Amino acid sequence: MVSKYEGQKIDFINRRIISSSYFCPKHVFSKTSTSTLTFFQDPCSSHRPLRFMQITAVLLAAVPLGTAWRAGWGRPGSAQAGGGRHFACWRCGNWKSEVMAGKPKLYYFDGRGKMESIRWLLAAAGVEFEEKFLETREQYEKLLQSGSLLFQQVPLVEIDGMKMVQTRAILNYIAAKYNLYGKDLKERALIDMYVGGTEDLMGFILMFPFLSAEDKEKQRAVIVQKATSRYFPVYEKVLKDHGQDFLVGNSFSWADVHLLEAILMVEEKKSDVLSSFPQLQAFKRRISSIPTIKKFLEPGSQRKPVPDDKYVETVRRVLRMYYDIKAN
Repeated sequence: MVSKYEGQKIDFINRRIISSSYFCPKHVFSKTSTSTLTFFQDPCSSHRPLRFMQITAVLLAAVPLGTAWRAGWGRPGSAQAGGGRHFACWRCGNWKSEVMAGKPKLYYFDGRGKMESIRWLLAAAGVEFEEKFLETREQYEKLLQSGSLLFQQVPLVEIDGMKMVQTRAILNYIAAKYNLYGKDLKERALIDMYVGGTEDLMGFILMFPFLSAEDKEKQRAVIVQKATSRYFPVYEKVLKDHGQDFLVGNSFSWADVHLLEAILMVEEKKSDVLSSFPQLQAFKRRISSIPTIKKFLEPGSQRKPVPDDKYVETVRRVLRMYYDIKAN
């Protein structure tokens, strides 16, 4: 039944790359490329059970940004059985099937809030995800009763068999998983610093939809003032000083994604806010043109619009936020 895989090339475009795969030791690679692999029998005649075998670093290094191939492994099986992943050794007939982890599932409101940065990062990595919107208090209480909300709050993200809460922990995991978190500890430290800055700036914007009309005008002025005097000058200088396209290590990272998100959010409060920041203007154009980002910015994507009254009412009702929020 499994002998049909002997000597065949496995199409990596039409067969999904997954996180792990089982190979009999008799399976070795005779060719590596970004799209196909050829398997052949090695000289050993002993019969050993299935075990893990990693694709060579040559393949991993060649895999394009933003695909599941980056950290992928090969699968010499077919999806004919459906609903899982299937592995087979053509030489000895050993085979194994597993349930395949699905797309990340996001539990939040149908709006930006703290989940929006998670959507941005998944989209930047080219990862498809599903969303479960909270619309009623009953849905929220069901999550509470299930124990999924460790600290009794959303966002909640189901990913790789985990139920993750705490926005920063979720973002750290996604960034590391999809190679958007630098190549060493020093780069990660820089990314953390820059993300921390944009996170602080976004904090002034997060509460904006929940303010009164009078407080919104005050907060708008605060947002623009903080952006132009405290935060944007830092990133402008970083880009000017190292003369590179990206914030850290001259490679696309979480820091770039977060900064672009923050820029666009501030521009919604003042459209010409970057007029005095030529480096950030060029940065915005570059990052916006990255294919995965460009797709996320197009109409019809899972990017959420500016929060409206319906979003505010839903959040207040579900979380029972029956109190006033003041401008910061």
